[in-house]
Amino acid sequence: MRLGRIASPDGVAFVSIEGDGDTAVTREIAEHPFGTPTFTGRQWPLADVRLLAPILASKVVCIGKNYAAHAAEMGGAPPEEPVIFIKPNTSIIGPQAPILRPPSSDRVDFEGELAVVIGQPCRDVAAAKAKDVILGYTVANDVTARDQQAADVQWTRGKGYDTFCPLGPWIETSLDPSDLEIRTELDGEVKQRSRTSLMLHDVGAIVEWISRIMTLLPGDVILTGTPEGIGPMSAGQQVSVTVEGIGTLTNPVADRK
Repeated sequence: MRLGRIASPDGVAFVSIEGDGDTAVTREIAEHPFGTPTFTGRQWPLADVRLLAPILASKVVCIGKNYAAHAAEMGGAPPEEPVIFIKPNTSIIGPQAPILRPPSSDRVDFEGELAVVIGQPCRDVAAAKAKDVILGYTVANDVTARDQQAADVQWTRGKGYDTFCPLGPWIETSLDPSDLEIRTELDGEVKQRSRTSLMLHDVGAIVEWISRIMTLLPGDVILTGTPEGIGPMSAGQQVSVTVEGIGTLTNPVADRK
C-alpha cells in the first residue's frame, strides 16, 4: 500500500494512493494510517490534490556515514557502530516545497537517502523483529549546511534548519529495503547512485541500535544514511531523489530571505 498525506479542496488528510499516472486516485483514510486503515469513502484524483510530507514525525533520527564510500569522501574511516543525530520535526517539508538556503551558510548540500517510518511505539527491538514495528519506507533528502557541520562540534545547526528534511512523495508499506537503488539528480544530472545493500548497518541493525537508546513512536522517521556523491545546491536549481520501489522526491532550491 502507498500511504500519503494530501491537501485537497476539503482540507488535509491521510490517504492511500491507488493506480499510477493519470488514473491514480487518493482514498481518504479516517483518522490515521497506523494499524489497519479505515476509509471515509471520499476520494480525489491524484492530479487534483497536492502531496504533502507523508508523515509528521515527533522526531527524525539520522544515521551518519553509513556508506563506506561516503565516509571516505568526508575524510574519515567507516564507523564500527552507527553514528546518530537528530533533525527537528520543523525541518520536514513535502514534495515540491522549496529548500531554503540560509544566508548564514556558504554551502548547502543534498544527501539522498532511504527513510524508515515507524508504525508503533517500540523500545529495545531486536534487528530480526524490526520489520514488525515499521510502517513503511519513503524518500528523504538530508539537506546539510556543510560549512556549519564542519565548523561545529556537533551537527544540530548544520542539519536542523527549516526545510532541511524533505520527505515523500509517499510511504510504501510493502517493500524489501535490503537492495534498492538510490539516485540523486541535480537539474537532471546524476550526482549520487548507489544501492542500500552497501549500507554498513542495515535497517534492522539501525532500528535495534536506536531503539536501545530511545523509545520510537508511530510516525517517527529514521534516515538511513547517504551514499557518496554529495554536493552543493544553488538557488534556482532543482534536486530529485529517487529510491527504487518507492518513487521520486523533487524540491526546488531557493535562498531564504
